[in-house]
Amino acid sequence: MNRTLNFILVVLLLASTSCASSKGGGRIGSEAKIGGGKADKVVEDLSQYRPRYEVAETAPVARIEPTRHNNDQVAVLMDTVASVNKNIRYAQGYRILAYNGSERQTVMNLRKSIISRVPDVQDYLTYQQPNFRLMVGDFFSRVEAQQVLNQVSDLIPNAQIVQDKINIRKN
Repeated sequence: MNRTLNFILVVLLLASTSCASSKGGGRIGSEAKIGGGKADKVVEDLSQYRPRYEVAETAPVARIEPTRHNNDQVAVLMDTVASVNKNIRYAQGYRILAYNGSERQTVMNLRKSIISRVPDVQDYLTYQQPNFRLMVGDFFSRVEAQQVLNQVSDLIPNAQIVQDKINIRKN
């Protein structure tokens, strides 16, 4: 019985010491406990170990001029790129497919109402027997096309934004 009691006491002692708070453990430097149990850190002055560098007075720096000027060559290349870009007339973009059907009078009325609602947007009416197809706008992004579609959505509730080759306006 005495052996069993000793074994239990040893196990309890080990359990209580292994579960002790680790709040104070792992401290770096010297700390001292004061009255209420709070720890004050001792501030160490490490400035003596820091490297010191001499600061030299800065002399005014002379401006270095480039020796090889390529401005003329760059200007010629930019003019070439600009002239090539002027010849580009089409790009991939978006249009609004407003109507696709065979009724001529319906497409003409729809075209007039769209032109009156958004006069600055170009319309494209094509006829491929027996269907009329009305496309509206030249938009580089889908967001631009969606903004115009929101303006005319009450006129053409079944309109769709489609990807198409668009005309580039020259300003």
